[in-house]
Amino acid sequence: MLALPALALTLLLTGCGKPDAGSPSGSPTEGGKKSGYVIGMSQCNLGEPWRVEMNAQIRAAAAKHPQLKVVFKDAQNDTLKQRAHVEEFVSAKVDLIIISPKEAQPLTEPVARAMDAGIPVIVLDRRLLGDKYTCFIGADNRKIGRAAGDWIVQKLGGKGKVVELKGLMTSTPGQDRNAGFREAIKGTGIEVIFEADMKWLEPDARKEMESALARFSKIDCVYAHNDPGAHGAWLAAKQAGREKEMLFVGIDALPHEGVAYVQQGILDASFQYPTGGAEAIDIALKILAGEQVPKEVTLGSRVFDKESVGQGGRELK
Repeated sequence: MLALPALALTLLLTGCGKPDAGSPSGSPTEGGKKSGYVIGMSQCNLGEPWRVEMNAQIRAAAAKHPQLKVVFKDAQNDTLKQRAHVEEFVSAKVDLIIISPKEAQPLTEPVARAMDAGIPVIVLDRRLLGDKYTCFIGADNRKIGRAAGDWIVQKLGGKGKVVELKGLMTSTPGQDRNAGFREAIKGTGIEVIFEADMKWLEPDARKEMESALARFSKIDCVYAHNDPGAHGAWLAAKQAGREKEMLFVGIDALPHEGVAYVQQGILDASFQYPTGGAEAIDIALKILAGEQVPKEVTLGSRVFDKESVGQGGRELK
């Protein structure tokens, strides 16, 4: 039996199980046909609960298919590290790569090289530049941002002062959630009096909200690009004794996070952003079977607010 390169062996042993090393990617063969596949999963970070949930959904979906072995990599919010992970997957000759990129531009080139090497790539959540990938899976962030803006306009009666806590603005979801929101409030009496990039992180959001509270005596609503950001803002406002003066709106709506916050009265609304983890495994199985898959898969979304949370949310049209 040929020995695997050290890097490939290391990668494979950190996956969901120990693969057979009978082929370059660690997939056993039967009569020249593969009976097992190795998927490399590159997650930009695990500091956000939403991304932990994405990995959990991928792991659970893959576990239903014994022929799949998933190797998980955490880039720890480091673009260079994530580039290196993609390059390691290519060197290890994995059968397919799933990536949720930290930033579009820096990850476009390594993904293109993977495609050039004959490895299909599924891009989750955040887009890359161009279209050199096999399939993109994600919800419509611009639509979600617009829906959040519409909700805020309605609840505030068309006028009010808003704090916008943005996700990482070098990422496409942050850009789209901002653009959709600004489209919705354009021409209304809604004024964004404070905005900051909290990089999707609750501690950063809390710190930025403390600055906003110190500067402005009147804030009608906080629109955060994710639920940890909205929760961080609420904590800051509660510390200042001002949490009842304003509305708090976030995005993600994980059952144990955003939806729970709405149920507890912490957030006034959370807009669902599905992880796409289970869908990624479904698409991966089709690709590995040689089937044609769509270039893009757009996931649906729901809003969870006081009126709809008890009924499982309300679908966005």
